[in-house]
Amino acid sequence: MKNSKYIWVYGLAVTLLIIIIPIVIFAKPNDNVKKDDPWVHVTPTPVHTDHSVLMTGPYETAQDVTHACLQCHPDAAKEVQQTTHWTWLSKPVYVPERGGEYQLGKKNAINNFCIGITPNWPACTTCHVGYGWKDANFDFSENNQDSVDCLACHDNTGVYKKTKAGYPDDSVDLVAAAQSVGTPNRGNCGMCHFNGGGGNRVKHGDLDQSLLFPDKELDVHMGGYDFQCVTCHTTEHHDIRGKSISVSLDSLAAENQVACTDCHSETPHEDERINEHTDTVACQTCHIPEMARKESTKIYWDWSQAGHDLPESVHEYLKIKGSFTYEKNLVPEYRWYNETSYRYLAGDKIDPTKPTPMNYPKGDIHDPTAKIWPFKVHRGKQPYDTEYKYFLLPKTFGEGGYWTDFNWDQAFRLGAEANNLPYSGHYDFAPTEMYWPTTHMVAPKEDALQCVDCHSETGRLDWVALGYPGDPIEFGGREVSTQTVNQEGAK
Repeated sequence: MKNSKYIWVYGLAVTLLIIIIPIVIFAKPNDNVKKDDPWVHVTPTPVHTDHSVLMTGPYETAQDVTHACLQCHPDAAKEVQQTTHWTWLSKPVYVPERGGEYQLGKKNAINNFCIGITPNWPACTTCHVGYGWKDANFDFSENNQDSVDCLACHDNTGVYKKTKAGYPDDSVDLVAAAQSVGTPNRGNCGMCHFNGGGGNRVKHGDLDQSLLFPDKELDVHMGGYDFQCVTCHTTEHHDIRGKSISVSLDSLAAENQVACTDCHSETPHEDERINEHTDTVACQTCHIPEMARKESTKIYWDWSQAGHDLPESVHEYLKIKGSFTYEKNLVPEYRWYNETSYRYLAGDKIDPTKPTPMNYPKGDIHDPTAKIWPFKVHRGKQPYDTEYKYFLLPKTFGEGGYWTDFNWDQAFRLGAEANNLPYSGHYDFAPTEMYWPTTHMVAPKEDALQCVDCHSETGRLDWVALGYPGDPIEFGGREVSTQTVNQEGAK
């Protein structure tokens, strides 16, 4: 009887154990926030070396500056010459769908902006990290080390400017530029990457001059923490990490690429329901809700309208280039992407009755390596040969070029000669589209997409186009959708 008065205590203890033990055993402690310490992986900024007493000049030419740099950095030019920033061409890459090895880069790629650099070298090579690439005979060898442009990446005056064939503009003070050299900043990289395609904010929806001095609302890394491009695009022996599917044929998705998970963990969120999305959804999809948030970006270019004497506007019409459409606060388009792409190569046959993708992202709902990514899709109309059924690469710049004489037939003949592609003498214009992954202009986390932005009747994702039977909240995720397709196929 004595013990019976305490039986309720034993009962309570047993009950608590029954409840607590399973919680202790099966509960998953959420320490993702502690694990996700990106600062551990951020490369410290190198200590600046004052070059004002080392680079005294005078320098008559830009090559004289490079020659002076090489006195203390004897391997620098040779290292640069091994990179795609110098060659504008990849190493040979095996392309499964073509059954062979190919090289691609700015040197031989065709796009739906300015189309191609051959034979328009002096205009296009304004952004080459070298001096003097004015024709097909430029010397890329080690014998031409003094023509490597050190200042393009290392000038810190903020006023360095390149012009045709990559030479410095006449306004550049070479001594001041040489004395200012330091770690590359956003202005160095942006000089070319913000202005690709013929001007600021033309090509990339997430790269433009607004990133020179951004606030954290525009880009949480650059504006909130003063990241420079090289903070993420780290460099070894002048080889800068990163690649673009606009000029890439890489068959290995991770090769030389930059990823959010270089610093962040795969599951960085406190809410496990959000972490469950990371196998299927790229970080950028939720964290870059819109692009071109300060300045509009070009989304359409119609070359067929060029040559008319119409009122000109840089955002609507230029006689030398045709008509354009720009858009601000652009919502991305979403595609599966495994970080490789199908690439149109010069000479490939086309069907002019439908848009030709110049670099369609590979991947679909059945590809476990693919994720849903945000893209800027640039659409346009560009010239093609109506008999050979491939796109033409016209000479636009310089003597005989379209921008001088406004003669398409002449421009195509000169372009065909330079590119070794026959021209039938008959041409028209066909629709194209080009994909640009959105990876910059990362918004603060409180501005990231919320569930309702995708999972609602007015959500921005087209689930059916992505391969789902409908919203995964109702029909299940990728695994369920894939199983359903497999079962139906088995029947």
